[in-house]
Amino acid sequence: MKAAVFKAPGRPLVIEERPRPEPEAGEVLVRVKRTGICGSDLHMTSGRTQQLALDSVIGHEFCGEVVALGPGVKQLQLGDRVAPLPYIGCGHCPACLAGRPIGCPDMKPVVAGFCEYSRVGERDCVRLPPEVTDEAGALIEPLATGLQGVRKARLEVGASVLVTGAGAIGLATAFWAARLGAGNVAVMAGSNRRRPIAAAMGASHFIARSDTPDPAAAVQDALGGAPDVVFEAVGLPGAIAQAIDYVKPHGTVISMGFCDGADSIFPVVASWKEVELKFSLCYYRQDFQYTAHVLAAGDQRPLAMITDTISLEQLPDKFEGLREPGPDCKVMVDPS
Repeated sequence: MKAAVFKAPGRPLVIEERPRPEPEAGEVLVRVKRTGICGSDLHMTSGRTQQLALDSVIGHEFCGEVVALGPGVKQLQLGDRVAPLPYIGCGHCPACLAGRPIGCPDMKPVVAGFCEYSRVGERDCVRLPPEVTDEAGALIEPLATGLQGVRKARLEVGASVLVTGAGAIGLATAFWAARLGAGNVAVMAGSNRRRPIAAAMGASHFIARSDTPDPAAAVQDALGGAPDVVFEAVGLPGAIAQAIDYVKPHGTVISMGFCDGADSIFPVVASWKEVELKFSLCYYRQDFQYTAHVLAAGDQRPLAMITDTISLEQLPDKFEGLREPGPDCKVMVDPS
């Protein structure tokens, strides 16, 4: 099969022929239909942060069709369309039983989505209803990440919400906050590039820091006061401290940005305001299931994030181009 392979930091991905994986016990083989490019894919291959194993295949936002069954598979059938969680768990530990295989002590990542075929765990797949397109199916992973963050916030109906960061996770968070009852949802970003997408996703306000000398005042003007909840989806040093500054006293801050550098806050500021600070990494299996249900029911707003669809052969050049700011939000890869 064809696969886009990571060779070394600073080098583009290389399209190679790789052996087609064979599903083991409890696993299925999926013919990949669509894979989204995630910002973490770019970070892990940059050489500046966590080091990805050389000669590996990445791409964890994908969906596809089951084309082979490993021994013992009972719940999936050939031809089923699925969105897999990108981890294979043991199926028996507390994390797996809770539907969160990333917490499994024996967890192993899947042979991922920048290729034609991927081997995934049966229990870690969510079957896609026929109403969910391949494009929407590949959005389930980032949407589920946003959903888990919003669930952690325990939003009250009518709450005012600020999302800092307008990448896919920030936009997904804005979508769920609006859908699940927030009164006003403001998205803040460095520029206006994502303003139309944020509006399409359900944000009622958009704040570009480049347009205002006082972002905190702009937030309060947009929301009629300090926000009840701030979702930090920037992932850079200083972003959590900024979120604590923005949120109202007794408010909630959910950090989703996954900053992998040293950072600091002033605890006295959070203590004085009695801020509730939580961290959210990713999803449970039920988040995938709920997201698939919402998409199948006809809410197509998340498709606004998709700005381009490319072939596997086009991926290396496009991947490198995404390292610099540009017009794209979510780029889909069609390996067929």
